[in-house]
Amino acid sequence: MAGRPRRTPAPVYDPAYGDRALAEGRDDMLLGRWEGARDLLERTPGDWDRRAHRIRLLADAAAGRRTVDLWQASEPDHPDAAVLRAETEVMRMFAAARAGRSPDAERLGRAARFCHRAAGLAPADPQPWVSLLTLGRLHHGGDPGMSAWWKEVLARDPYHREAHHQALRHLSARWHGSYGAALNFAWEAAASAPYGSPLAILPQVARAEHYRHRVATEARPVLGLTHHWSDEHARADLRLALDRWLAHRVPATQDVADLNHLAHGLVMAGLEDRAAAVFHLLANRATETPWSCTGDPEHLFTRWRDRTATGTRGADG
Repeated sequence: MAGRPRRTPAPVYDPAYGDRALAEGRDDMLLGRWEGARDLLERTPGDWDRRAHRIRLLADAAAGRRTVDLWQASEPDHPDAAVLRAETEVMRMFAAARAGRSPDAERLGRAARFCHRAAGLAPADPQPWVSLLTLGRLHHGGDPGMSAWWKEVLARDPYHREAHHQALRHLSARWHGSYGAALNFAWEAAASAPYGSPLAILPQVARAEHYRHRVATEARPVLGLTHHWSDEHARADLRLALDRWLAHRVPATQDVADLNHLAHGLVMAGLEDRAAAVFHLLANRATETPWSCTGDPEHLFTRWRDRTATGTRGADG
């Protein structure tokens, strides 16, 4: 009908990032069936990025169930069962911490033993060491084994995306470091990663992490963040991501998350003209973070998606 305003589609939120086999395996986990997870993980040998994403989502589903415990009891020496159980135990420790039950040294040590056992059963797999890096954040002051675990990951996959994101969180002000430490780590990783690597977006992830932490911890309106997203360093980092990653990008498992960080950074830095291509690659697939850092995530994603698509600028209507 003439005159009716055009409805724009709502963003699509899919934690599996289009991996339908993963979505089905996750549903199976919630229903107490582990055979689908076993078959799924057996189909990803050597693809450490895809494997890390699949294990993380399967563990998230398994954390509140006993499904993976039953799998490991049925096949105690199965490497994938051990690796998934280790990540699940880490997820359980974080769930307890969020509920106000900070894990004690005994429980943290038990979770670490699951990780070390998984590393022994799957010696080529970086994932058990990534699980340890994640677990280390829950130790007061960080676990002293962090440096050794980091070396173990790099020996297996020097540009492991999930490992770098976990290390970045550990170094952030929210955990055991500072904004400067996290940003320096991100800059070094982005500059040293090969062309086409999504690690080029790490500085923008560090900015989102710090902004979220400041907003969450400061009672009064946050000062000193007026140019957080748009100063000369932010713009230089975004251009580096465009040149070193996007221009040479080979589609990867977790591109949806990284492209959302890039799109958000570009529009917040006033580089809307460069964001249109990123939104095109996203094809309406959104993530809560980083959009939730600066307002209502669905509204912001939709507004900037439509605005860059039409090339309009100016005040928000």
